[in-house]
Amino acid sequence: MQTLRTMRAAARGQGAAWLICVAALLSVCPRVALAQADSSARERASAWLDRIHDAARRENYEGVFVYQRGNFVQSSRIEHYAVRGEGEFESLESLDGQPRKLLRHDDDLYTFVPERHLCVVEKRLNRDAFPALMSAGAEQVLSVYDPKLLSGDRVAGLDAQVIELDPKDVYRFAYKLWADAKTGLLLRVQTLDASGQVLEQIAFTQVRIGVPARKSGIVAGMHNTSGWTVVHPPVSPIDMQAQGWRIKPDVAGFREIRQLRRPMAARDAAAPPIPVDQAVFSDGLSTISVFVEPAENNSRKEGAGSTGATHVLVTKYRDFWVTVLGEVPQTTLQRFASAIEYKATK
Repeated sequence: MQTLRTMRAAARGQGAAWLICVAALLSVCPRVALAQADSSARERASAWLDRIHDAARRENYEGVFVYQRGNFVQSSRIEHYAVRGEGEFESLESLDGQPRKLLRHDDDLYTFVPERHLCVVEKRLNRDAFPALMSAGAEQVLSVYDPKLLSGDRVAGLDAQVIELDPKDVYRFAYKLWADAKTGLLLRVQTLDASGQVLEQIAFTQVRIGVPARKSGIVAGMHNTSGWTVVHPPVSPIDMQAQGWRIKPDVAGFREIRQLRRPMAARDAAAPPIPVDQAVFSDGLSTISVFVEPAENNSRKEGAGSTGATHVLVTKYRDFWVTVLGEVPQTTLQRFASAIEYKATK
């Protein structure tokens, strides 16, 4: 009898242990399924971001897009052609305000200013102008943004996949993207603040994708500068660290992508140009520039401001004016500014 009771007790103990195991498994399984779902959504979002990044370069498209920030609205016409073996050809023309036209072959950029009969010839520095968006791959972007794939929508008559990118911290804004369902070309992008309000947006109002490559007008325009005053702005790379500057902000995701020096005309026409050094940082979506210029003979005022998603901070640091500018909250610029150090070189 004692043996039977012992066996029954053991059975009850095993049953209890088994029930505990089952309960533990049931509590773990939803978390495992959720993690797998999150991983799958992240992979799909990553694939969409890569498609958006590639489509802006490889697709042929023509259209009109509108940039809106508060009451300000600016529309532009774009033509973009990717020709195998010859590179990218692009025309960008403003349709509102003063006429402007940009012609580009790969990184060779010509900007025409008709009212001054001026043609500015330079190398393209920014590769994230609409409908291009990212200056880095999806991996870097998703290290600081959480993606959400939302239900489909339509933009300019085309079916679109909607993707939301929510920042993982308070140092950047959220983004909402509409990508063409067939090609991945970016059709609309909104920048949102922490409350979900739209700070600014760019969107195609009409667009045709997959058009023939009509590059001849762009090539002819770049070669025919007769009657225009052609200028080549002197922009040169620089090592700001070698000049004594150290800019190491404690903000996740932002990486330095270039450093440049360009002269700025002094107020006194007889005075020599003022050298302005620029360090550019990006998290793949948002960009921050730090400008440093000598304070001598340079009247500026300290302060902060914003327009749309772009914020600016101007501060005096020793014998220099430092301007921090970017599509980020003001607190991010303050963090960058506080991380700037200078030690005069011998």
